[in-house]
Parts: sequence; structure tokens; C-alpha cells
Amino acid sequence: MTDTDVQAERRRAARALLASPLLTSRSEEFRLVRRHAGELAAWFTQETGWRLVVDAETARLYKSPARLDDATRPARAPRTRVPFTRRRYVLLCLALAVLERADAQITLGRLADGVLTAAGDPELVAAGIEFGMDRREERSDLVAVVRLLLDWGVLNRVAGDEEAYLSEASNDVLYDVRRRVLAALLATTRGPSTVETGAPDQRLTLLTSDVTPDTEELRLRALRHRLTRRLLDDPVVYYTELPEDERTYLVSQRHAITRRISELTGLVAEMRAEGIAMVDPEDELTDLRMPEQGTDGHATLLVAAHLATAEGHRTEPQLVELVRRLAVQHRSYWRKGVAEPAAAAELLAQALDRLAALDLVTREGGTVTAKPALVRYALAAPTIRKARSRA
Repeated sequence: MTDTDVQAERRRAARALLASPLLTSRSEEFRLVRRHAGELAAWFTQETGWRLVVDAETARLYKSPARLDDATRPARAPRTRVPFTRRRYVLLCLALAVLERADAQITLGRLADGVLTAAGDPELVAAGIEFGMDRREERSDLVAVVRLLLDWGVLNRVAGDEEAYLSEASNDVLYDVRRRVLAALLATTRGPSTVETGAPDQRLTLLTSDVTPDTEELRLRALRHRLTRRLLDDPVVYYTELPEDERTYLVSQRHAITRRISELTGLVAEMRAEGIAMVDPEDELTDLRMPEQGTDGHATLLVAAHLATAEGHRTEPQLVELVRRLAVQHRSYWRKGVAEPAAAAELLAQALDRLAALDLVTREGGTVTAKPALVRYALAAPTIRKARSRA
């Protein structure tokens, strides 16, 4: 194998880890990660401070989020891509707690019983969180959690089907519990039992905080770690949103940092006056694409173009009216009914969720403001040139 082939394999393995930080032995990329585990672990440790642990069944990149306040990239149901609600997140945590104490196999019915028992915790009850499995709508939340665990490889379906359970709770499903995958899920810098505070935000900060550097060399390394994490994770890194020390360091070291990222991952640095975006020419390392086909994608692109050329901010009611006009204008190839007020509002909400997740707009109190990177979607007026006369 040539050096070029080795580099291509290592790049593919690194990209697989960035796209799915938990890989199991069932995936083809897992074998590549195992083959290049030493080099990949060294790179991630040096450049990001993330640990890579590879064993016979799993490859786990323990990523620490660059920002703890980013709510634009939620977990999504594998089939429908619907974002997880607060209820589903709580169900996920309760299901993991039940699986931690379960046997090597478990049925969906036993998992549901365990979740309902755990949900009787007085603190959950005091927080107004209640669960039931009597109605289809209630069971659908648990099924969404189970399908996410199947997607992650925590569970392996042996017999049965979740659709039958949705129709009637007596229709059960049997799963294998893959304990090594389950044990690899938690990504924290310290054990949860060592955190005594009960406030969720404080607990999250303490669970993911790094050791405070006590030398200049360690301080600079911590800056490099934080900035590399953001460049790998965030669609855009804006200079104005960085603390002064991070902004100063990034301005002086941006070429070196982005070069190292490009060498490993193939991402290309797009440097602008407002900040830096690491762009994927292969369009693979992204949760959301822009633009996309279909009514939703076209509407998002047109809303983006409007905001990119608008002066000041826009209110959401103004944008709903814009979507209604666009629906009438493009009714021949948009799906039916989107010109209705409720449908237009839903279509706008989806468009704004996508734009916010791509860090192209901010939303606050019903007001939408374009961020600098949105200007790339501005549509210029067509230029009409006069035809040259023939002599």
C-alpha cells in the first residue's frame, strides 16, 4: 500500500469518527479506525484534547462539546428525523438506566415497565414529568428512543417489530443488550457521582470541564483545543463571538490550525472577514445541508436569500407572510396546502430551525436577524447587457 493510500484510509477513518463518534464492529469504517487507531488517537489528543478508545467491539471518540448552550442540533428519531423533545430525552436517560441493570437480553415490554418504575422518582414527579404506555402516542416516544439505541448499536433486535408494539402493547420485541457499546456512551471528563451540585447547568459544566492550565504552554494548548473543536463542530466560527484570548490566538494561528485539520480530514478552510468555516467538498460531514431539494429546502433557500438582502431584522409574522406569498408564486411545484397560514408558519419554523443550526441567523423573541455568513445566499439582481450591434 502506498503512502497516498494510507493517507486516504486514515482520512476516511477520521471523517467516520467525526460523523459518528461511536462506531461499532458492524460498520466498515470501524476496521479502518482500528487499523489507524494509534495515529488517530495521537492527532485527536494533540489537536483537540479528545480521547479515542478502540477495542474489539467499539471505537469511541470522546468528544467534549465546544459550546454547552447550543440547542440547534438535537437528537433526532432515526426514521422521521423529528427532533427529540424534553420528554424523549428523559425517556432516553431512564432507558439507559434500566439497560445498565438489565440482563443480556430484554424485551420492549420489560424495558417499558422499568422506565415506568424509574419515572416514579419523586424529583421527576415534582418536575411535572409523567409517563404512561397506555396510548399509542405515549408508546411512540419509547419506540423513538429504542430505535435511536438500535441505530447507535446499544441494542440488537432479535425478534419482533416496534410497529406491532405501537399498535398493541402486548406485541413484544426481544433485544440483545450490547454492554460494551452501552458503557461507551457516557462522554464526560469526570464521573457523574463526583459532581455534588443539583443545578443542571452547573452539573453539565462540571461534567465536561477541562483541568485549568497552570502554565503558559498549557494555556496555549487549551486555546488550540477549544478552537479546533469549534472549527470541527460548528458550521461557522465568528471572531466576534469568541472571547478575546481565543480571538487573538485564532487570528495569529488560523493558517496552522486549519492546515492541520485539512491534512487529516480533507475539509477546506473558508476564511472571511467575519470568521472561518471548514467546508466539506464531499458534502458528507454535515447534519444539515443547504440547499436541499423539495419544498422545505427551496423555502429555506428563499427565506435565506430574503434575509441576506434585507436591512435590519425581520419578525416571524412578516416571514410567515413572505412564505405564503412564495407558496402562491411556486404553487406549481411546491406541495399542496403550504399557502395556508398554519402550514406556512410550520414551513417557516422548519426553515428557521435549519438556518439557526447552520449558524446563519439568530432568533430572539420572535425576531430573526441575519448573521454575516448568510450573505453568501444573497441573490443579486440579474444584469442585462445590451447586445453589441454588428457593423
